[in-house]
Amino acid sequence: MEYEQMLVGDNDNSPPPAERKEKRGRKPGRKASAEKVDVKAKLERSRQSARECRARKKLRYQYLEELVADREKAVIELRRELGKYQGWIADLDAGRIPEGLQAVLEEVGALKSE
Repeated sequence: MEYEQMLVGDNDNSPPPAERKEKRGRKPGRKASAEKVDVKAKLERSRQSARECRARKKLRYQYLEELVADREKAVIELRRELGKYQGWIADLDAGRIPEGLQAVLEEVGALKSE
């Protein structure tokens, strides 16, 4: 008989207190006017964020364009220097001493002697 009473006492279908959790999602009680204000504020924040994003993008592209321009100038300068050295090689192969070669050799020699 005691066993039956224990079973009857355990028959309540409510979960133990540790298993009861709050439900996810919105809480009830928000008013429509508050939601409209929130929507307007949300839209304004979104617009401001988009403006800032476009400004950052513009700055990033300007920076990259400057880098490209600097690299292109460096490439042009290096090609000019390469052409000069190729001309010197052609002169040396022809048995002539190119203009400016002596000055470069003296400059390099002065650096080595120091």
